[in-house]
Amino acid sequence: MTALAEGVAGAGSVEPPAPVRPVRRRGGWRVAVLVVLGLYFAIPLAASTWFTVRDRGAGGFTAEHYAGIPGAEGFAAAFGRSLALGALTVGLALLLMVPTIVLVELRLPRLRTTVELLTLMPLVVPPIALVVGVRSVLAWAPEHFYGTPVAEAMFALQEPALPWILVLVYVVLALPFVYRALDAGVRGADLRTLTEAARNLGASWPRVLVSVVLPVLRTSVLNASFLAFALVLGEYTVAAILGFETFPTWIVRISGSQPQLSVAVSVLSLVVTWGLLLLISALDRRRRIEETS
Repeated sequence: MTALAEGVAGAGSVEPPAPVRPVRRRGGWRVAVLVVLGLYFAIPLAASTWFTVRDRGAGGFTAEHYAGIPGAEGFAAAFGRSLALGALTVGLALLLMVPTIVLVELRLPRLRTTVELLTLMPLVVPPIALVVGVRSVLAWAPEHFYGTPVAEAMFALQEPALPWILVLVYVVLALPFVYRALDAGVRGADLRTLTEAARNLGASWPRVLVSVVLPVLRTSVLNASFLAFALVLGEYTVAAILGFETFPTWIVRISGSQPQLSVAVSVLSLVVTWGLLLLISALDRRRRIEETS
């Protein structure tokens, strides 16, 4: 009887409200980190821009260095060569890695670790060691195979107008970035179901890659292309050691005689790179909104 009374009394009683704990704002340190990182990038960029627009004679501002970029001696040839090298590198890297990743994902999952290790090798081997080895091979092969197709192929790879040897080296250097970008997209997509459905409808494997895989991996392909293209436009060591003039080597060459022009080109290329990165981010955000809607 006492227990029943206590139960009834407890059921009718009102439980005291739980104490409200003050909410601590933890966003302050994040803002501080973002401000520090922003200043780390913004201050050098602002100083470089000030150096390029300052008119030492009149004491004002001028845009002549930016206006003189298209007509600068050697700019068109070097920049056009780097654009061609970048496009070829992106195309060859995607042609190599997209089928490989799809094959590993669908047919050979046991080889995933092996492929990851192989694509990470360019990060283990220093680029200086790689380019020295490439230069030794280019110098050794014509001496031992002179007058043969091997020597002719070596000479063709070193054509100054479009050095294909740089394309091959850049593809190797870009493998870690291209693989990581594509692998992230493959892991987030159900490729097995999509490819099996396409195959059941009678599509060939090339058609599946073009019509199914590439649209699904559109953002990953754009990210991989951007990383590979940015690597080509900013790579200096390989081109300088092999003796080819590309966009970065041209900037270094004119820096002694026209320092403001070289810094202006660097600032402009950096702004364009950031613009492309923001464009890819906007396309990715738009794709996610379309998928959720």
